[in-house]
Amino acid sequence: MGITEMKSPASDSRSPAIFADNGGSSSSVQRKKLNVFFVESDNRRSALGRGFTGGTTPVNIHRQPISDLSKTGGWMAALFIFGNEMAERMAYFGLSVNMVAFMFYVMHKPFSSSSNIVNNFLGISQASSVLGGFLADAYLGRYWTIAIFTTIYLAGLIGITLCASLKIFGPDQTNCDQHSLLLGKCEPAKPWQMLYLYAVLYLTGFGAAGIRPCVSSFGADQFDERSINYKTHIDRFFNFFYLSVTFGAIMAFSLVVYIQMEFGWGMAFGTLAIAMGISNALFFAGTPLYRHRLPGGSPLARVAQVLVAAFRKRDVPFTSSEFIGLYEVPGIKSAIPGSRKIAHTDGFRWLDKAALQLKEDGLEPSPWKLCTVTQVEEVKILIKLIPITACTVMFHLVLTEYLTLSVQQVYTLNTHIGRLKVPVTSMAAFPGLSIFIFLSLYYSVFVPIIRKITGHPNGASQLQRVGTGLAISILSLACAGLFEGYRRTYAIKHGFELNFLSQMPDLSAYWLLIQYCLIGIAEVFCIVGLIEFLYEEAPDAMKSIGSAYASLAGGFGCFAASILNSIVKAATREPDGGSWLSQNINTGRFDLLYWLLTGLSLLNFSVFLWFAHRYEYRAVEGEEESTPMFQ
Repeated sequence: MGITEMKSPASDSRSPAIFADNGGSSSSVQRKKLNVFFVESDNRRSALGRGFTGGTTPVNIHRQPISDLSKTGGWMAALFIFGNEMAERMAYFGLSVNMVAFMFYVMHKPFSSSSNIVNNFLGISQASSVLGGFLADAYLGRYWTIAIFTTIYLAGLIGITLCASLKIFGPDQTNCDQHSLLLGKCEPAKPWQMLYLYAVLYLTGFGAAGIRPCVSSFGADQFDERSINYKTHIDRFFNFFYLSVTFGAIMAFSLVVYIQMEFGWGMAFGTLAIAMGISNALFFAGTPLYRHRLPGGSPLARVAQVLVAAFRKRDVPFTSSEFIGLYEVPGIKSAIPGSRKIAHTDGFRWLDKAALQLKEDGLEPSPWKLCTVTQVEEVKILIKLIPITACTVMFHLVLTEYLTLSVQQVYTLNTHIGRLKVPVTSMAAFPGLSIFIFLSLYYSVFVPIIRKITGHPNGASQLQRVGTGLAISILSLACAGLFEGYRRTYAIKHGFELNFLSQMPDLSAYWLLIQYCLIGIAEVFCIVGLIEFLYEEAPDAMKSIGSAYASLAGGFGCFAASILNSIVKAATREPDGGSWLSQNINTGRFDLLYWLLTGLSLLNFSVFLWFAHRYEYRAVEGEEESTPMFQ
């Protein structure tokens, strides 16, 4: 490769004044980007003595280059990963839908307390996914992170199974009928029994936290970025990936619920442990097929280095006579293992100070004083992704509320289909079924239609899909508010006001399918679009951290649901102890809560549109900068 050396201001005939900040001259030369002052030679050694490594070349499990890529990766390897995710999601949703009832009926905790406990468990397991993403990107790689944490996950499920199977781990059930449960007169669980349950529950959550940010990224790693069909494969991979998530959820809401009703809690949770054990075996069986990416070292350390270096040089102007240029290693290869170079961008100019190379930096500068442009751009990307991800926290809050509120609604409704009575907790399978059907028809039916409207080859861009999901969730909440208002009025009118655990025979639970199907379709657009967006936009050496952003949003959504419920209870508390979220749903005002969520979601959607319209997609190698549009 030939040498293309961009001159620095020190050796250029132009005045250094062209690097003045926004207050400088308005000539076209002055508007020239700072990134033209890199060295782009592929056959020169770094002047500052730093080494560099190749970009994203896949390696085998021994971290050696793969000689024949055709024998690894692709859809065959992805199938093993789909199996692992399917079992993990089956366990996750199996716990989320059954644990509230288990704590109420077996551990004798009030419904409201049980819901908050499970919400906090779900929140911690998702929010702590950043730890799994960090370990994968920094040290272990995605494969070994999944391998370790999926084993921890299995150990937690076995512990929960023991809690549900052995009487010693639960309170005495003698003389504890439904009436005693409602009045809170059943023997409560002993402190050590609850401590054991919390320990194994959070051990399970810790295992899930390590798996979640790595599985989707590891699956996407199996496809060759140099393939002409890469974009198509990645787009379909994330749709099929979420299809496996949905299938796991459907199994949790149907098969596991059936097993619980027929054979008890021990068998139900034991089924989840068996499924996870089989999944682990399948995941390890696919080891020879997997492609791996080298971990790039601690991403947190690189972020900290940029922030420290930028702070140290905060007062050094780009017009300084000491300014040599923005530092980058020579050639096409990056100084970060597993990462390609990232072109300089104009945003967050204050971070560019970290790459500000001065004469005083010398030949062996500390990375805490001088960082490469690629390292600086990594931090810029992570910052840019925050507003978009934060706008999905509200969506996860809505999903969390649906899991708990709709179950309490279904307890008052008729769930018969002809002579078949559908279990209350199985009603949560219907959103999953709508997702499954929609994803199955997405490419054959919906993409061609949407493509005619948008002109986008994949029907819609990632941000358009996220925005569409947020909009549909608002419609779902409005339907939920309307129906809950009708259901409550019906219950009071027909004498069911105080009997909130009895089903009203003439009011079908299947009116809930409208809001269920809408939230299912919203989930396809929002969540699938988000995880694909984060994988594509995240820096090469921070893909797991990028995927962890989605889980972090989910965790914050669970926490936000608990906080919102607490605020609503306190703000609407009545002298008799009732509130919008009374344990008796017929005297509570769940309908007003749904309308509150509708208003908050509408506000959140407006904020999303503002950020999405201004977001610039990462420029693909060989392409010009993307346009800052909601596209």
